[in-house]
Amino acid sequence: MKRFLIVLFAGLVLAGCASSGVDPLAPKTVNSVNLKRYQGTWYELARLPVYFQRNCAQSEAHYSLKPDGEMAVLNRCLTSQWQWEEAKGRAYPQEVGKADKLWVEFDTWFSRLIPGVSKGEYWVLYVSDDYKTAIVGDPSRHHLWLLSRTPTVNGVVREELLSRARQQGYDTTRLIWRTSDAKMAKTSN
Repeated sequence: MKRFLIVLFAGLVLAGCASSGVDPLAPKTVNSVNLKRYQGTWYELARLPVYFQRNCAQSEAHYSLKPDGEMAVLNRCLTSQWQWEEAKGRAYPQEVGKADKLWVEFDTWFSRLIPGVSKGEYWVLYVSDDYKTAIVGDPSRHHLWLLSRTPTVNGVVREELLSRARQQGYDTTRLIWRTSDAKMAKTSN
């Protein structure tokens, strides 16, 4: 019996150690994000394929810092048929006092039916010193967005963002790039 209790106790201690701490294989976040500087409009340069953006040709996110420290989120997507789709929600820190890992929750019929089930992880993996470009992903590496304050960036900035994403273990060969304004204009004719 004594042996059983020792093995049981050791197992519980090991299980506690295994479930606590940081996953060493998870992407690395920036550790510090100034949400006041992060707020505003971000244009999606590229993303990994996700179901909820399947019709998006051009996407943008608008973040507004609220007095309680949360961010109001408005995601807008322009389809190739020139229709706007919108989703409103909120973002809030996963850990109090740290803004590099956020929960994002959108206000949908599903989230109202089962609160908390549709929240997603929004990890800021990179933000430039001037807050003009950013990389956002999730710990599973299924989601990735390359963001900019402008709808386009030059080739050097593009390659820097791609390099940083690859260094974090993301498959950048699967990225869907923003449809250019010129290409959008051709589809409307």
